[in-house]
Amino acid sequence: MIRNLQRSYASREGAPILTLVDTDIFTKTYFTHCMACTFCNDSCCQYGVDVSLNEARRIDEHGDALVRYTQVPREKFFDGSFQDDVDFPGQGNTQTSLGPRGCIFLNPTGRACMIHAFCLEHGMDYHALKPMVCCLFPVTFGEGLLSPSLDVDDASLICLGEGPTLYQGAREELRYYFGEELVAELDAIAADYVRTANVSSFPLTQDRVDSASTI
Repeated sequence: MIRNLQRSYASREGAPILTLVDTDIFTKTYFTHCMACTFCNDSCCQYGVDVSLNEARRIDEHGDALVRYTQVPREKFFDGSFQDDVDFPGQGNTQTSLGPRGCIFLNPTGRACMIHAFCLEHGMDYHALKPMVCCLFPVTFGEGLLSPSLDVDDASLICLGEGPTLYQGAREELRYYFGEELVAELDAIAADYVRTANVSSFPLTQDRVDSASTI
């Protein structure tokens, strides 16, 4: 079910702007604790990721240090594609290149995202470089709608099933990008939807997922 939000909510960089929410994010569940997972092999990152032009610029600004840290040649950071898209900061996006395991920034010999690890090891907020699409996963955005990611809708996300809801997994990231007022409204919608639809959900007061866990 698609619900209208009471007002529009712009992200901290001006885009995307949310006006609608798909209530599936309040009921569909998944494992959530990515770095405790022993069965997925980072499969959610196998196709690379959309990167806003603003994010691509910031990654490029740290290019020399990222090359040294990741051993990924600078010219292989992105796949060369570009599309105009008002949902992304900078009014467009590109995509990360693919490597042996999927996204070029996946650790080739271990687990998880090397951009995230780079930021943590250099005392940076990982939001500075890590794409918003990655941080919000497995919820996503498009044309004003906050909704489950495609991997959820087509049931290809291997960790679907037991665990917190999609919303609970992304709640603190949504707070970071869109602010307290959006989270307060989504909390209220979640509680109302779970009550009136007679569906089960986990309490919204659950401990936040450790955002320092590299995914």
